[in-house]
Order: sequence, then C-alpha cells, then structure tokens
Amino acid sequence: MKVTENKIYNPEIECMDRESLKKIQDERLKETVAHVYNNVPLYKKRMDEAGVKPEDIKGTEDLYKLPFTNKTDLRDEFPYGLLAVPKEEIVRIQGSSGTTGKPIVSGYTENDVEVWTEMVARSLVAAGAGKDDIVQVTYGYGLFTGGLGAHQGASRVGAVVVPMSSGNTQRQLMMMHDLGATMLCCTPSYAIFLGESLKEMGYDPKEFKLKSGCFGAEPWTEEMREKMEELFDINAYNIYGLTEIAGPGVAFECPAKAGMHINEDHVLAEIVDPATGEPLPYGESGELVLTTISKTGMPMIRYRTHDICTLDVTPCACGRTHVRMSRITGRTDDMLIIRGVNMFPSQIESVLLGIQGVAPHYMLIVDRVNSTDRLEVQVELTDAMFSDTVADIEKIQKKITDQIKSVVGVAANVKLVPPKTIPRSEGKAKRIIDNRGLTSK
Repeated sequence: MKVTENKIYNPEIECMDRESLKKIQDERLKETVAHVYNNVPLYKKRMDEAGVKPEDIKGTEDLYKLPFTNKTDLRDEFPYGLLAVPKEEIVRIQGSSGTTGKPIVSGYTENDVEVWTEMVARSLVAAGAGKDDIVQVTYGYGLFTGGLGAHQGASRVGAVVVPMSSGNTQRQLMMMHDLGATMLCCTPSYAIFLGESLKEMGYDPKEFKLKSGCFGAEPWTEEMREKMEELFDINAYNIYGLTEIAGPGVAFECPAKAGMHINEDHVLAEIVDPATGEPLPYGESGELVLTTISKTGMPMIRYRTHDICTLDVTPCACGRTHVRMSRITGRTDDMLIIRGVNMFPSQIESVLLGIQGVAPHYMLIVDRVNSTDRLEVQVELTDAMFSDTVADIEKIQKKITDQIKSVVGVAANVKLVPPKTIPRSEGKAKRIIDNRGLTSK
C-alpha cells in the first residue's frame, strides 16, 4: 500500500494547544448564540422557554444550557425560517439527499462557503492531496453537499479536479485510468463497486495511479476499508459531514486512522444519551450533537445528528489536537429493534465482511409474521464461491447464521444469492427494507 505523508493544511489551528483553542471556541460560541437569539425567532422562543439568555453563555462549559435543534425543526421552518441573515446575504442553498417528505435545506453565506472550503481542504490534505494531485470527485453534484464540497476543497489545495459526479461506471474507470487520478472521492459502497468493476472491464489495478481516497456520506466499517484498499491499492480515509452543519469536512481522518478529527474551531461536538439528552463524558458511546460557531447564514445550535459514536480527546500521533470522533456505529433512527433486541446494520456488515466467499453487498429485510419479527439477511456470493459445491455453500450459510446470532443476539434467516443480484448504488447504499410498517428506510 502506498504511504501517505502526514501533511497538515493549517498547522497553526489544527495543532493549537487545547487552552488556546478553547478561547477561540468560547468567543465564537458567545457571538453565535447572540446572533441566533437576535435573528432567529425559533431560537429566541426556545431559549426564552428554557430561561436562557445570551449573556448566560460564558463559554463551552455552558453549552448544555442551550436547547437542542432537530431535523424536524428544519422541515417545520422550511425553507427560510432558520436563516439568521437577510436572504440577500445567502449565496448558496444546499440540501439533503433524502427522497421523502420536505427536503432539508441550509442557506450558506459567502463566509459559510469559505469556512466549509477550509474544512474540506484540511480533510483532503490529511488524506494526501496537494497541488500535484488529480482528484476525481464521484459524489453527486447538486443540492447534495458531497460533490461541490469535495470539489471546492480540492480546488483550494491546488489539485486538478475531475468533476465526474456519480454514475456511468465504465466512463468513471476510463477517466480515472487515462487522466491518472491520484485521489478518489465518493461513497464507500460505490468505491467497492468501482473496484469490483475494474477487473471485469479488463483493467489491471497496477495501471492506475490512485494513492488515496476520501470516502463518506454513509457509515462504513474497517472491513470495508480493507476491501477498498485491497481493490485499489490505496489508503482509504473516512470523511464526515452533514448539510445542516457544513457538508463533508466537519471531521476527517489523518494518516493515523485513529478516528476523525473534528474541526473544533468551527464546530463544537458533544455526546449525549439518546434517550435522556444528558451529556456523556469522552469515551462513552452516544448520540453526536454538533454546534456551529462560525456559520452565519443558518447556524445550528446543539443539533442532534442521530449518529452514534464516541469522542476521544487524547493526543493523536499526527500532531493535530482537535478531538476525534469514532466511526459512526449506527443511527438512533437507523436502529432496528428485532424481537426486543437493538441492532444496527453495521454489526451485520462487520460479520459479513469477515467471511471468505461472500461479497460486500447485502440487504436486510424485516417482516412481522404472526406478531413475531423475522429478519432475513440476503448476501451475495462471490463468483468463485457461487460455482462451488452445495456443501461448501451450506457451510458458509451456517457460519454467517451462527456469527450473526453471536454478535447481534438475534437469529436471522440467511439467504445466499448469486453475484450481482443485490442492486448497486451510486450514492448512499440502501441496506434495509422494513415491511413491518414501523419505519421507512
């Protein structure tokens, strides 16, 4: 695997001592709270109901006093109810990639686009990007923040940008090969699809110049990292973001691959108990809550992301001092409850990707029969295993069944399906079909 040099885009900020960083955070938090209180009716109403005034917030230690913001607030106030500046100051509207109900949109001022660009630049440099690189952006362009976010960050560091967007796999690989792309930006599930298609289309992986990739927009596992790195002979890095905060670049992995550094001079992070909302200490798993402290167009105060992770403030080998968030292990709204047992798709994925003979493509189908939950796990076999004996296939099936029961605590009906059976996604992968009428995934 190619070695990624530990490059830092903005060492003065990214490696700042925690005490100096806190002073910046405190000042920006106070300014942001006053800004939203004076300009956003919803925030004023919520703070008044909670008995909190801007002057009560002296620093980050007072963050817990502020009320939460939720995704439903963005839908209820759609499209401009949460703007903290006149519409004339908004230069960009970005939106979620959701397909149901009212979209989630966020208004960006020129300042907000600049802040976002800086955060993505830090992320791409940490993954090895520089002015000598060619970055192929395969995230979707448009309202979804992935494509434009990666594009503007790559431009900022001086790299050549290939704005491919998603789709047309044959063309993606041709351009990647012929233009000599050195970094790939897309969802991890689509990266694996590209990697699998590479040999099928007659390419030799050694002919490509890729050295690294920034993958995000959906949770992924260490097993998926190993798969991507094997398929492309690259270093695969995680990047995290969400439209409501600033798109990709809110947090990113460095060469240490020991969690994603949150850009804490722009975004404050907390972990809270999903049920009670009470703050949890570093190291404990819970729901990630984010507060923007430099965003002016549509700031978010204590925004509940629904993402489950931990925070780590211990020193990182790369020299950056900003707190690190772990991989997203699930979502509070993506959690399945099967016969009273809480489980996340990532747990199933971890099992499947550790077993030889199955491909990294699966689907979870949940039904309720005679008042009892039933879980079916559809898993693709590899081409080699599909042509193997029935006895060998049955062994694989039993192994998967046993390991899912061991890891998750729920018995599942494992159905092995032929290669290329499960639909591929060029964006976020759809992993769950819940037919119980309880949730919609």
